[in-house]
Amino acid sequence: MSRDDTDDSNTTDVRHGNRDGDDHSAKRPNADERFPATVVPHPHPAAIDEDELLRQCDRRAQRRSGRGGQHRNKTSTGIFWTHRPTGHIGEATERRSQVDNQREAFQRLRMKLAIAVRTDPRSVDGPRAQDSVARRWRDQYAGSPLRIASSNANLAAVMAVLLDDLWDAGGQPSLVADDWNVSTSAIVRLLRGQPAALQLVNQIRQHHGRKPLR
Repeated sequence: MSRDDTDDSNTTDVRHGNRDGDDHSAKRPNADERFPATVVPHPHPAAIDEDELLRQCDRRAQRRSGRGGQHRNKTSTGIFWTHRPTGHIGEATERRSQVDNQREAFQRLRMKLAIAVRTDPRSVDGPRAQDSVARRWRDQYAGSPLRIASSNANLAAVMAVLLDDLWDAGGQPSLVADDWNVSTSAIVRLLRGQPAALQLVNQIRQHHGRKPLR
């Protein structure tokens, strides 16, 4: 896998062949050493099919004033999706179309879930790859440059599985890249596109005594 000077870039320890620059950083932490997180059962809610996730959510519409003053654009209707198992909410109120707000609110909820909750990659029986939902997303994007547009409905699902893997790996892209058959620089680039995701990974890295990704 190729490296990038932004991923796990301390200086390479030639004596030990260490890719991450210090003796402890090339192994996965024990489960009880991981960064504290809200853990939900498999599969990750952001990675499941849209219809399945919708069945776990409640929808609420709320009329909001739009641009142009207190009494204008009253027809703009905000949509709020609440994920019942976790209480996380995705909302969109800025568009005139209720349909557009509904779609935007749902995608925001999926991304919020992708970042805010974790599923344990080691909790399934047998190899990690036996989580069929996570495996499907890894297989779909294996060998790709992970250049996923923010408008792509798959982004939240990919981010959820990738963040689960990074959480399990102590925030080390070099330990995750082989599972995805991608470069570490592709992983870091994808994280950069979602600042909240990058912030989470850096919190994980700090928890394990590693330098932040940039």
